[in-house]
Amino acid sequence: KGFAIGANRTLANFKTFFRWCVERGLLERSPAELVRAPSIEVSRDRVLSDEEIRAIWKATLTYAGPYGRIVRLLLLTAQRREEVAGMRWDELDLKSRTWTLRANRTKSGRLHVVPLSEVAAFGVCPVPRVGPLLFGSQADPSGDRPFSCWNQAKLRLHKASGVSDWRLHDLRRTAATGMARLGISPPVIERVLNHAVTSAGPLAAVYQRYDYANEKREALELWASEVLRLTRG
Repeated sequence: KGFAIGANRTLANFKTFFRWCVERGLLERSPAELVRAPSIEVSRDRVLSDEEIRAIWKATLTYAGPYGRIVRLLLLTAQRREEVAGMRWDELDLKSRTWTLRANRTKSGRLHVVPLSEVAAFGVCPVPRVGPLLFGSQADPSGDRPFSCWNQAKLRLHKASGVSDWRLHDLRRTAATGMARLGISPPVIERVLNHAVTSAGPLAAVYQRYDYANEKREALELWASEVLRLTRG
């Protein structure tokens, strides 16, 4: 019914659950064992053009709620949607311009420190402090629930920007591609994205514990400057 990826994820969850049941002797065999995924997933490679970045950025400036800030931060920081939407005040140190995500807040399960460029920090500072979250749900005055009106806001953004056929995750890919275009090395980009280290080899992934803090800050500052250049035409 138009939710092919969701169907795949649902099947994966059922398979995990039934394997758990088999391991504990609750079932002799998983009823989902031979069920094939209902759809084939194709890896996306959508990268926004300079003109599309400019149009989307300009359109987000017309939003009164948190959505516009979230979209701009997604582009500036190259982090994931749920990580930005769930940003907490106690994760921010605006004096040092750092955003620290605990391991339980990241997809990788690793602590992740994101240096905030001046532009990103400037976008965060004016947010009114209502609850523990910066971008609380507009339906929850206490600010305890994160922003969730994704579909409605995205449709509005499509209309306002004139850019369609893109996802919020494409902003992350666009930022990574933009940093590579600026000459930033793959290991630094991987650290910015909080990916498992691959370009440095398996031994480095295990033994290298250098945090690349300075390099990550320089990369995100360069990228923010590039975004400003693009959005100012």
